Amino acid sequence: MSITLIKAPFRGDQVGSLLRPENLHEARKEFQEGNITAEQLREVETKEIKRIVDKQIEVGLEAVTDGEFRRRFWHTDFLEHLNGIEGYVPDIGYIFHGNEETEKYNIRNIGKVTFNPNHPFIKDFVEFNKIVDGRAVAKQTIPSPNQLFNEGIIDESIYPDIEEYANDVIRTYRDALKAFYDAGVRYLQFDDVYIAGLSSPDIPFNDGKYSRETLIDLALRVINEVLEGKPKDLFVTTHLCRGNYRSNWAFEGSYELIAPKLFAKEKVDGFFLEYDDERSGDFKPLEFIPNGGSRVVLGVLTSKNGELEDKESIKARIQEASQYVPLEQICLSTQCGFASTHHGNKLTEEDQWRKLKFIVDISKEIWG
Repeated sequence: MSITLIKAPFRGDQVGSLLRPENLHEARKEFQEGNITAEQLREVETKEIKRIVDKQIEVGLEAVTDGEFRRRFWHTDFLEHLNGIEGYVPDIGYIFHGNEETEKYNIRNIGKVTFNPNHPFIKDFVEFNKIVDGRAVAKQTIPSPNQLFNEGIIDESIYPDIEEYANDVIRTYRDALKAFYDAGVRYLQFDDVYIAGLSSPDIPFNDGKYSRETLIDLALRVINEVLEGKPKDLFVTTHLCRGNYRSNWAFEGSYELIAPKLFAKEKVDGFFLEYDDERSGDFKPLEFIPNGGSRVVLGVLTSKNGELEDKESIKARIQEASQYVPLEQICLSTQCGFASTHHGNKLTEEDQWRKLKFIVDISKEIWG
């Protein structure tokens, strides 16, 4: 019996990325060294995607993902296949907490930005959806359009006016949404580190050309204009993340600075929010979510380690959040995926499945 998408996000949901198994790591290494072909690598990816789809259904998830198994990074693999964007190796990676440097890879603007009708993610989804075969909802995750506004990406000789750049990004993502919808996507998620960063008081976002408020307004406009006129049966959520690399994080800061605009006005069906530790602040900013509006997926369990949280503590935190947003608008997940990059977080696959089943079980106890 196939599952019909009635309302996403689901009570017990997941962000998206899953730990890559050792044989996939090995196959990717063999491919990079020229020992196997792209087709042979894809065969290994497909085999492992089939396995993890079955496992996600087994633990009770209503929405399943491909674990991002065909990607190296959560964002660059999608963005570098847009027209006008390329991937490259910079001099340094991102610097995370404790001065940990990530693997060096980034994207930059090299021409007018448009959607590539032959984007490989479309084919990937079609194949993934066939694997799911109606047994659950096939969830697609992509980086938010706002990721294209990070410092150092825009080539000002191509786009001297940020408004022209924003308009092209909006058109690009509208075309992407249509392509995904036509391919069968009904549950799409924008992963957005940029917006989360706008709420971090310690992060300088620009050279002083634009104020934080201007950038918050622009980020809101970009998302809402991308979503303008989307099909009613396409559910779009956004996931706000403060960095997730080998169990480390990039920055901290509550949602207080962005909540009055983004929580109140962003026209998504749900917000996946980090709340697994004190870095995210308290639940008070949730009061800006309109009653009867977007669902709030509380990431009160962590994907950064394998220790299983105390069930009663999780229930108590959900109860606390319900002081600011109605319980019927709340859902549950981990704060992020388990492997935002191919490296993965520091826990076992067994830990991962135990956490996901725990989420499903708690959600059933609370919401039935």
